[in-house]
Amino acid sequence: MSEQRVTFNGDTRVLYRQAVRTPLPDEDAERLFHENMMNIADAQERKADMLADPDISLLEAYETQLEGIAKSYKRRCRHIAGDDYEKIAMAYNRGERDDRVGALTAYYFEGLWRMQQRITVTDMLFFPIILRYPDCFTVNIRFASGHTTTESVLYESPEHSTEELDGEYAERYYNESLYSQKEAAEYIRDTAEIIREEFPGPDESTFEERQYGGITSAGGRKGPVFSSMLKRVEPDPNRFSEPVDEPTLVEEGEEARRTERELLPEGAIVL
Repeated sequence: MSEQRVTFNGDTRVLYRQAVRTPLPDEDAERLFHENMMNIADAQERKADMLADPDISLLEAYETQLEGIAKSYKRRCRHIAGDDYEKIAMAYNRGERDDRVGALTAYYFEGLWRMQQRITVTDMLFFPIILRYPDCFTVNIRFASGHTTTESVLYESPEHSTEELDGEYAERYYNESLYSQKEAAEYIRDTAEIIREEFPGPDESTFEERQYGGITSAGGRKGPVFSSMLKRVEPDPNRFSEPVDEPTLVEEGEEARRTERELLPEGAIVL
């Protein structure tokens, strides 16, 4: 967090109900998008490997994934605004600039800040949605209250339990926690294949096969309990009527609202 000013405390308005729409004008752009999605799939498999390894703590696996996502947002900030991305994001948040670059930088900077906060803050669900359309894709960085969805797999970390257990009860809890981590590892490994199926590359598919795809995922933590979820999302073919020639902020689509209704527990709110 050394690159962030201590005066920055986040701004929920930056992310709320918004997404970044990025054009896919040619196959080179499609290849780059495909490569980025395959990196996400690979990260899922690495997390699964770490969860399945009893010598690696659950917290290490969790933090490794968060740090990877935070680094990707930092790269996006630098790609959009250069090394001064923090100053540009802060200026936008203070109302000192109101331009496309400032808005995009502030969007990813807010996502970066929140991801870094999640390493120590619990009960905040990371709930993004990525959608592919014929001529573009959208990334909607979302966070919600709570730590799980209605379809999440749950697993526990004995190191973070505050319960005082003795003897056989402590051993049983430890073994049950390891078992829950192994089951979660299998689930997470399967989600990597979902990502690969939803976002095939231009060198391995026809345009008709790859013009639509989508996923939403969720990850959270509350005390010793961690959660993971990833599922397919059907994009709305009528969402956009006009093309774009550069990345820009857009309102979230019906797909985002639908996944909220279907997956967030009663009482949970998008932050």
